[in-house]
Amino acid sequence: MILDQLVQASQQRVQKVPVRERVKRIQQARKMTTPVLSFEAMLAQPGLQLIGEVKRASPSKVLIAAEFDYLQIAQDYVAAGIDAISVLTEPRYFKGQLSYLQAIAQTVSVPTLRKDFIVAASQIASARIAGASAVLLIVAILTPVQLQAFITLAHELNLSALVEVHTTAEIKQAVAAGARIIGINNRNLKDFSVNFATSCQLRQAVPAECYVVAESGIQTATQAQQLAAAGFDAMLVGETLMRAPDKGQAVMQLRAGVRG
Repeated sequence: MILDQLVQASQQRVQKVPVRERVKRIQQARKMTTPVLSFEAMLAQPGLQLIGEVKRASPSKVLIAAEFDYLQIAQDYVAAGIDAISVLTEPRYFKGQLSYLQAIAQTVSVPTLRKDFIVAASQIASARIAGASAVLLIVAILTPVQLQAFITLAHELNLSALVEVHTTAEIKQAVAAGARIIGINNRNLKDFSVNFATSCQLRQAVPAECYVVAESGIQTATQAQQLAAAGFDAMLVGETLMRAPDKGQAVMQLRAGVRG
């Protein structure tokens, strides 16, 4: 399965870093006092917020952007009024780099999310050091103990944790682990197929005290309006924006009629 390959690649990346260096990163992140832009404050704003993604490739679509000026893409998003930016940092299948996140976080005036297949505490610490506001944690690839520990560490480091789920059972696991933000992914990570209906089907299973984000397969203003009507706080959009010749126009089209 694709997900197994992604997790294995992430584990191999972590293992290549000496244990001493991983511990050093966590210690460094714990000492940081520099504030980051609040991801949760962004979600608390009225209306459906838009999180635009910066990514060069994906396992299902291979290369999405042959020309990849990631800083310009991020700046175009911000100029169009985007609310937050998700940055793919997975290098093998998504052609991402942690340095992309760091450069974008230092440049833009909106919160940033590290999107990766996080399997170790040091990856969360690296996100904080790079200037991220939030990290993605995927329930399907973590044990309950890992998930709770990673959420706790993220909050300790002043990071938000966007906890990604695909089923009702995973929503319950996320909430039990202390998740404050639930991301419902319309993409099946086992085969990378997409079903937009997944978000709305699972929305009611998320407790009222949690923020909720719809992820993947969002292409039109009509879909955005459906998500707003279902009570989502934000939508995370990647390929639709990355493939748009005019990203500013694409941002404005998606958010038409859904702001508070």
